[in-house]
Amino acid sequence: MLRNDEQFLQKWITWYGGQLGRENLFVYFDGTDQNIPDFCEGIHTEKVRRIEGQVRQGDKGRIAFLSEAARQLFCEKTYDMVIGTDVDEFLIPDPALGIGLYDFLQHFQACGRVSISGLGIDVGQKMGEEGRIDWSRPLLSQRSYAKLSTRYSKSSVLFKPSDHSSFPQWGSGFHRVRGHNFHIVKDLYLFHFGSIDLERIEEKMRTGDLVAKGWGRHLAKRTRTITLVSKKKARDWNKLIPAARFLQNCVRPPYAWNKPAMFEWQPIVRIPQRFQGII
Repeated sequence: MLRNDEQFLQKWITWYGGQLGRENLFVYFDGTDQNIPDFCEGIHTEKVRRIEGQVRQGDKGRIAFLSEAARQLFCEKTYDMVIGTDVDEFLIPDPALGIGLYDFLQHFQACGRVSISGLGIDVGQKMGEEGRIDWSRPLLSQRSYAKLSTRYSKSSVLFKPSDHSSFPQWGSGFHRVRGHNFHIVKDLYLFHFGSIDLERIEEKMRTGDLVAKGWGRHLAKRTRTITLVSKKKARDWNKLIPAARFLQNCVRPPYAWNKPAMFEWQPIVRIPQRFQGII
């Protein structure tokens, strides 16, 4: 579900449509005042009445809508698996495997879990080295640094439950599945691109409607990712990824037993070249 984010939507459709088939994509526009772009042809689109409220209240309304949409896909369209992401989030299996997202996920069909997660990769702009994003080019050919983030290790992939009387429900922002633990699988990553362009974030922060609804704090978090990426030394991907995955699978914050934690560790890594050109 999105509102006023066509640049990311076009990238989102290109990636997931190429991996899963455009006929299997479902995009909901938050507000009947939204225009559906021509590049959405061939996917399922729907304008819904705008979900009002401050950030937290709006997030709860949107995730309730999307959890119900997932239930309908399981029940009425006989899907075995449903992926939910924000428009700036991309589930990517490691290119070193040589397989696409569909083939990768098929290995987990009979895993017996309610959901699986990719490790959160929060991509940021390194100021002084990386300029403004050119949307006509692949994003990962223009951005080389990221924070390993518990916030974006989300329970994005749901499996159809064997007990049809109970369907899994996401928590706000896809950050968890209510009543269930999560499992971050090896070689799967959730790339988040909301922090890739400081000027874009600043433009959004000048939008009165967003600030009035409490989005100022949320957008400020994205600028902090840019600050960390710009100031901290990037470390080796191959050394830190296994450690971050292990910690996030084992450690929980005291306030949420089914969310990942890393003891406030915020490592910065350099994204390997094999990811360039993917998104």
